[in-house]
Amino acid sequence: MTKRILVLWDIDGTLIVTRNAGSRAMEAAFARHFGRPGDLTTIDWAGRTDTWLTPEILRRNGIEPDPETCAAYLDAYLERLPGELAAGPQGRVLPGVHELLERLAADARFAQGLLTGNLRRGAEHKLNHYHLWHHFPFGAYADDSPRRNDLGPVALHRAAAHHGHEFNAAEAVIIGDTPHDIECARACGARAIAVATGRHSPAELAAHSPDAVFPDLADTAAVLRALGV
Repeated sequence: MTKRILVLWDIDGTLIVTRNAGSRAMEAAFARHFGRPGDLTTIDWAGRTDTWLTPEILRRNGIEPDPETCAAYLDAYLERLPGELAAGPQGRVLPGVHELLERLAADARFAQGLLTGNLRRGAEHKLNHYHLWHHFPFGAYADDSPRRNDLGPVALHRAAAHHGHEFNAAEAVIIGDTPHDIECARACGARAIAVATGRHSPAELAAHSPDAVFPDLADTAAVLRALGV
């Protein structure tokens, strides 16, 4: 059976919560790489890409964000991330995620990939830690563009390369927890399912007109109906 629905997943706040392991790794990497603490308290993290965040962090701390400096800082972050995932407050896989991923994986009509603001290596670190990485053979990442709205076409191209089937945007659904995810879906013509397991309430997400909003993904049957089956 030809796969006909492409589900593209955000990671943080949608599949998992890491209890700020990423921001802790960014802070630790800044101190180690630049030899002084960095102020990351004013950064708006939700729905941003790592390659968008990095120049913002550097500018706000008086460092010129040239490409070499940004790349070195991100390498330092990726070195610290596994340790921060293993330490500190325990994160978790969000409600309903395991069940939904398994249902979609078992249904030949669906293809699953990632559309995330994480670097690919960061996504792999996080999802391996929570034993979810094997569900996602392709994706679009912060490595591809600092602008989240650029990532939809990248994900569609990689889905086609992996499955040997051209998905049009109307066959894609982006699942995420921020208004940025909804905007990203609209930018490429995909449908948007919003889930209020991040920083935004159902009402805040609904104000951005997604195709469906859920408090979490625990009601597998309801999410499948929203996906079109």
